[in-house]
Amino acid sequence: MVEEAFDHFEMRRLESLSNTIFGVAMTLLAYDLPRAAAFANPPTWADLYHLYSARLIALMLSFVIAGVFWVSHQRRLVRQPHAGRGVVLTNLFFLLSIILLPVSNGLYGTYGRSTTIAVLYGWHLTTIAAFNAWLWWIAARGHRRRVELAASLFPVLFLLSGTAVAAFAPQYALYLWLLAFGGVVVPRFFGKGPAAQV
Repeated sequence: MVEEAFDHFEMRRLESLSNTIFGVAMTLLAYDLPRAAAFANPPTWADLYHLYSARLIALMLSFVIAGVFWVSHQRRLVRQPHAGRGVVLTNLFFLLSIILLPVSNGLYGTYGRSTTIAVLYGWHLTTIAAFNAWLWWIAARGHRRRVELAASLFPVLFLLSGTAVAAFAPQYALYLWLLAFGGVVVPRFFGKGPAAQV
């Protein structure tokens, strides 16, 4: 019994760490945007569009992704106030995938038309979603298990599909990646009650 208690970790501690990691990662997404020094002369609308459009789209997509997964992570931690070492380690790998989001976002915002970079970014998003789904599979209990698992698997399927499209037509992958967040409405088709987050 003592050994079992020793193996359990209070997830409130992980919640504090995860809030910090999500906050820093979501803030660093804007780090790659061009600054005033990028312009030799006062910019025109065309200059602003050329330098900012792709990067702003990547920033907004990554910010929404991070936000949705932060909400999901918070809901999951409430479901699971204590966990063993394996679950804590899996959560740490999930948080590592969030830490790396500004890196892949910066590459995608600058070179999003590149097949290699679009696929890399897609794989990264899929990895985040896969860790999220795995953690929901561990945490889900009771009669709503199917609903929460379906809601967490939905983004994995669309992000993976978008990544496959990115290998051939990177300019269209973004649309499938955006559809991945339809997972938020999946619970309405599986049962009644409050919608589970992805």
